[in-house]
Amino acid sequence: MTVMPPVVEIAMACADAPSLAAFWTQALGYVDHSPTQGPGRGFAWLMDPNGVGPHLALIEVPEPKTAKNRMHLDLNVAGDGSPDEQWQRIRDEVDRLSAFGASVLAEFDHDHVTMADPEGNEFDVC
Repeated sequence: MTVMPPVVEIAMACADAPSLAAFWTQALGYVDHSPTQGPGRGFAWLMDPNGVGPHLALIEVPEPKTAKNRMHLDLNVAGDGSPDEQWQRIRDEVDRLSAFGASVLAEFDHDHVTMADPEGNEFDVC
């Protein structure tokens, strides 16, 4: 019997799944595979089009976000090169994500930037 490794799916609670899905598809380059009707309402399911990255499930909940995330996503964009080149790639990605509605929470010079998606969920660009 061949044992298949599990598919990693990250679930994130949210207030408006379609709206947050629009942000994360732009941020990650993912595609939306949410059902268009029926039980999929209040839910968005995003997938890496190359099948490499984890799935992202956005699930609407009635409770508002009240505290810092205990777990967050890191978007690694720095790549190779000099520290200045890596930092510039991070800054460019921060600018790109800001245009889609993310906001900067904290900047750690030449290391990473902590951001929030449109609903306030923290993530790092590094």
